[in-house]
Amino acid sequence: MKKLLGWLGYGWRLVGTALSFSLFGVIGILLGLLFFPLTRLLPLGPALRRELGCRIVCACFRGFIGFMRLVGVLTYDFRAIERLGQPGQLILANHPSLIDVVFLIGFTRRAGCVVKAALWKNPFTGGVVASAGYVPNFPTVLMVEGAAAVLGQGYPVIMFPEGTRTTPGAPLDFHRGAASVAVRAARVVTPVFIWVDPTTLTKEEPWYRIPFRRPHFTLVVGDDLDPSTFVVGTSLPIAARALNAHLLELFSGALEAGPARAKDTAVLHETGIIRDSLSGKTG
Repeated sequence: MKKLLGWLGYGWRLVGTALSFSLFGVIGILLGLLFFPLTRLLPLGPALRRELGCRIVCACFRGFIGFMRLVGVLTYDFRAIERLGQPGQLILANHPSLIDVVFLIGFTRRAGCVVKAALWKNPFTGGVVASAGYVPNFPTVLMVEGAAAVLGQGYPVIMFPEGTRTTPGAPLDFHRGAASVAVRAARVVTPVFIWVDPTTLTKEEPWYRIPFRRPHFTLVVGDDLDPSTFVVGTSLPIAARALNAHLLELFSGALEAGPARAKDTAVLHETGIIRDSLSGKTG
């Protein structure tokens, strides 16, 4: 009986996954081909139009995550989420799953994002990414300039330093693009550590190859970093290399420690215990 229930649950989650991605496609088409073109008829300037686009995408992505949880496709735990959405904040995350970006955009107010250039040619996503003012990841020079410009306008920006989804079991490999953006324009850099157990929607897996057990996403917002400390007394390229190396070490250590330990650390930071101890205070 237990095995039968397990297979029934698997079958339902497979159907729920198909429904979820079908819904995602329909929403993308409606937004890109109908809703966003209609908003261009409104007497809005570029800044307000972009603001509207970001808010709409945020609401849709958050609703999509809620739908996936409601139908039992996944569960999630997002810690210290209230620290996302600061003006000029560069949010950097590892990338174990296809829907990491959906979580981050859905729970970050007014967020810009660096996304694959191919999405501009996709009928499901082209109109959406263009209307929300997202930045294509290629060519690299224009990506750095575009992301820096969005940060300079006071918006948070989401980036994945790996540039693509992580291969399960492989070590992290960070490109310098995110660090280059950080030292040029970010007011603050905020890491977000992501675990998925069991792994799902990786680069090697099609959407229908779901795990037998329901996946759980753990997302933990780490402490803010001041990128200006890497710039003092050196050139921007050298500062970017130093920051990139620091980020790689930071993420590798946190991900290896595991989500349970990271969650405890996040709670300590929220209460100020770690910050007080580092500054020499007690209590």
